[in-house]
Order: sequence, then C-alpha cells, then structure tokens
Amino acid sequence: MRLTFLGATHEVTGSCYYLEAAGKKFLVDCGMEQGPNIYENKPIPVPASQLDFVLITHAHIDHTGNLPLLYAHGFRGPIYMTPATVALSDIMLRDSAHIQLAEAEWRNRKNRRAGKEDYVTPYTMEDALGVIRLLEGIPYHQRVTLSDGIQIRFLDAGHLLGSASIELWLTEDGVTKKLLFSGDIGNIHQPLINDPEYPESADYVIMESTYGDRSHGPKPDYVPELAKIIQETLDRGGNLVIPSFAVGRTQEMLYFIREIKAEHLVHGHGEFPVYVDSPLAVEATNIFRDHQKECYDSDAAALLAQGINPILFPGLKLSITSDESKAINFNETPKVIISASGMCDAGRIKHHLKHNLWRQESTVLFVGYQAVGTLGRALIGGAKEVKLFQEEVQVNAHIIQFPGMSGHADQEGLLKWAGSLRAKPDRVFVTHGEDKVTELFAEKLWDEFRYPAMAPFSGTVFDLKENEFIEKTVGIPIQKESAANAGTLRTRSSGNAVFDRLVAAGQRLLTVITRNKGGANKDLSKFADQINSLCDKWDR
Repeated sequence: MRLTFLGATHEVTGSCYYLEAAGKKFLVDCGMEQGPNIYENKPIPVPASQLDFVLITHAHIDHTGNLPLLYAHGFRGPIYMTPATVALSDIMLRDSAHIQLAEAEWRNRKNRRAGKEDYVTPYTMEDALGVIRLLEGIPYHQRVTLSDGIQIRFLDAGHLLGSASIELWLTEDGVTKKLLFSGDIGNIHQPLINDPEYPESADYVIMESTYGDRSHGPKPDYVPELAKIIQETLDRGGNLVIPSFAVGRTQEMLYFIREIKAEHLVHGHGEFPVYVDSPLAVEATNIFRDHQKECYDSDAAALLAQGINPILFPGLKLSITSDESKAINFNETPKVIISASGMCDAGRIKHHLKHNLWRQESTVLFVGYQAVGTLGRALIGGAKEVKLFQEEVQVNAHIIQFPGMSGHADQEGLLKWAGSLRAKPDRVFVTHGEDKVTELFAEKLWDEFRYPAMAPFSGTVFDLKENEFIEKTVGIPIQKESAANAGTLRTRSSGNAVFDRLVAAGQRLLTVITRNKGGANKDLSKFADQINSLCDKWDR
C-alpha cells in the first residue's frame, strides 16, 4: 500500500500521484506542467500499459493534460471522474491536442528553414480522441467499489464545474486506510457552482496550497462595478474587451451580465450585444447548461426554478467560426467581447486587442490572474505600447483589473477546509503550490491544528499501511528546461518522444502477453506467429 508523489510537488501545475494497493496500480490525476518548471519530476514507475485505472479531480489541463500521452504510451484502462468533468475533459483535451498540433506546425516551419529535424508533438489528436473514450462518470457522493479493496467517493470541491475532492478507501491484509485528495479547493461564493464541501475524516490528506500564503482580500460587488464599466465604455462609443478563461470564468461573466440586463443597470443602449468569441468557451457554456442539476448552487438553482437560464440573455451572440470572429471587429456597434485566452498569450483575444487597444473609447477588463511574462501582465503593468502580430500597437484604451476573482480558495479558505476534519489525520501532504508556499502552509497546518504536515518532493514514496517513508527525496532543480517537456511522463525532446512511444508499445505488448497467460494454445500460437511476423518485418 504505497503512495508515490510525482507532479505538482513544490510546483503549482502537473498534478500526478501513483498508488499501489490491493493488487492494483493507478494514478490520481495526470496533469501537464504549465508555466515555469522548477524541479525535475520523476517518471511514472511502471509502463503506462500496466496501470489499471486513473482517478481525476477536475478537467483543468494541469490535472488532465497528460492523459492523451498516457494513452499514446499504451494505457487502455478506465478513467474515473464526475460526469461534468467527463464533458469538460472531452473539449479541453481536444483543444490541448489542437494547440500542440498548431505549435508543431509553427516550429516545423522554422526547423525546415534551418535544416533541422521536424518537431513531433508529445501526443496527437488521435491520442486525445482515444483517451476520451476511456472516460467514465461517477456522480458526487456515491461510494463506488472499483475492485476488491478499493472504494472511492467524489465530493464537490467547488473549484470548477464538476471539480471533486476524492475520498479513497484502500484495504490490504485486513487493514483499511482512508486517503483524501483535495484536488483544487474552490473559492467561496463563486457564481453558478457550489461552495466546496468539507470532509469529515481521513487517515492521510493530500492537499493543494495554491494560495496558501495569502488572502484574496475583500470582494467588490462585481455586478454594479461591471455595470458601471459597461455603461461608461458604451457611452464613449467603445467596446469592452474581457480576456477570459474559456471554462469557468467566461460563464461567471455571463452570469453577472445576465443580472445586469435583468435589473436594467445599463441605460441607453437597449439589449447591447455581448459576444463570446471562443469555440471552447461556447462548448463549455453548453456543458454548464447540461449539468445544472448536479453542480449549480442554490442561487443559480432558484433562477432555474423560475425558468431562467443563469448564463443566457437577450443580445448574447456566440461566435464559433473564424469568419464570425473577424466580423465582430467590423461591426461598429459598441459591444462587450469576451474572448480567450485569459492572459492574452494566444487565441482570438489578440485580434480583439489589436482592434481596440489603440482606441481611447474602449476598455480592456482583466478578470483573472496574469502571470509574469504574459501580455496581460504587461498591460496591467502600464505598458504604453505592445506588439501584436509583428505590429506595434499603442495602448490608449482604459485598462482595468477586477481584484479578488479567483477559482481557488485563499489561505483562510484552505484552513477552513482542513480544519473541518473531526479527527487529526495521521499525516497531511502539502502539494500544488509554489516552492516556499508549500513549506509555509505545512507549517501553518501544524501551528493551527497540530497536524503533522510536510511538503514532499517528486519521487517521495510513502508506506500507507506502516505510516512511514520508504524514500524521501529532495528537489532537483532543472538546469535547462526543454521546450518539449510534457511533464511527468518525461517526454523531453521530439526525437526521443517518437522512440519512447515505440518502447511504450513494446511494453504494452509484454503486458498483453502476460494477460493472455492460460489462454487456449491455438490462440497463443497464433499470437506468437503474428508477433514474430512483425519482428521479421522490422528486424534490421
């Protein structure tokens, strides 16, 4: 009964944990590293084909993004998550594959000009579509037996539609241990979705710490503030451009705007048009509609009971095709434009910025965190000129940032979640936070509750039955990060990625051979002949 820490250790992204228990090998989350990669991540200890199943907390790419890579390396088992997470993962994994293919095309144009070998993506759209077929939904609060000695239950984490904390019961040799994986714990009082549910007990807690060192501060009253910004912008004859993450934040903004329109808080502009210009956001908005009953909070549910869709309203226009997107900027009617990406680094938002940043009458409203080095961070930092599509654009538009908008709990929220446990856990492992934040929050858990807490590094192995470390690692800083890094499966370069896939196929073959032990001699002989025939073809 072992737990191995792989990803999001002393780092904020790339969540991944490996477990061996009750004769099974499985993962909790299989996320892609995004942004700065500080420490080396250990590989999954077994070939992907030997994993029995995967558990997923929620659909964000830093928790699911390497699932197609897992499939490419031979994994074919079930992947368990909530039904809403199944729906969101479907669109987000396809989108991730599309982004990688687009990046590969761009890189290879440069490589060919330089006489270099083609870059090969870690996984393909076929891999994404293949792994999507393995997704299985389990509703919240149902305690489900996955195999002898392994049971799970999903609790609402309140972070994203369908997000979950995972309760996991493992039984070996008559000994049962309960694990609790927090997933990403949500901020309270978010529009649409429920607040996080608070767990009651666990022997071991694996807990995120994204905002473990800070407070979000007081929340503004977003609806009147947003109404004021819309009013002033439209009065000037400009457009309000809102860079927004396609899943979650876009739907929150629609919720606010519906209320603004219902309460007639903007005057003189009729049913002013609101464009959602992102195919992913449009699909996500439809998924929010389809999963209202199991995921919406009481306020949103009350609207539904009145026959009101909380995120639809007159004047809402959904742009899917590139022609529809281009037409927005040729329409001179003052309008609201919500488009991805949220940090302005890619996607259609860059086109809308090009058409609006130079206009004094327009406004750009930021409603989420802007990482260092992003275009969004430059704009809120006061940049007077930015480069878009190889063109210098003057920043004359009004630049505004909403404070306090986060899908993550702050330190107070994290402590409330941890403090809900009725009995002291044997240990708390702090993960999914910046390097120093994980250590600080572990100390905070000891100071507040006397919980024995620590922040493991990648490769740390813990014996759950004996409550002791088998291996306790230290962080190994990355000296020079490869641009082709795909996270915990260790695909580091395009050349190696192809060969690694071939090796993984061979490992899968051995796994399949082992699983056929005891089969009919006739079938086994046929299988052997097919393998030898393939080897004869490729043995050079």
